[in-house]
Amino acid sequence: MNHTAPVEICSDCMRFLITHNPAGATLNKFTEEVLDWPFDDGAPPPTQIVDDWLNPLRERLHDDAGCCIAVRCVAGLGRAPVLPAPALIKSGMKYEGALQFIRQKRRGAFNSKQLLYLEKYRPKLRLRFRAPNSTSCCIQ
Repeated sequence: MNHTAPVEICSDCMRFLITHNPAGATLNKFTEEVLDWPFDDGAPPPTQIVDDWLNPLRERLHDDAGCCIAVRCVAGLGRAPVLPAPALIKSGMKYEGALQFIRQKRRGAFNSKQLLYLEKYRPKLRLRFRAPNSTSCCIQ
């Protein structure tokens, strides 16, 4: 299977590495901690998963501003890019801007169900960060 190369998405104090499922031999090169939030392929994430994703993301970015958060799924085109999008929107980016921002780096990101979900996504609070001072990376 031909996988898309990993891409880095950087905005303000957020850095994401969007990738397909890494091989066991390469996983330890960039893994600090692994959190698993499975949801159906091609589907938007359930609200609980988005909340579960944003809470440790907020904590991680507060504790280690500028760190790189890696997200992965099988092909790196649906579930992996759909998780950073709410974080970008929650940080103040408009829906259309977040989609365009991710798609500039990750062609083919999002399907129609995920696009509809993101169009309707409304953050409860904004994400706020301190200035970056690190280049570490963790996978979530």
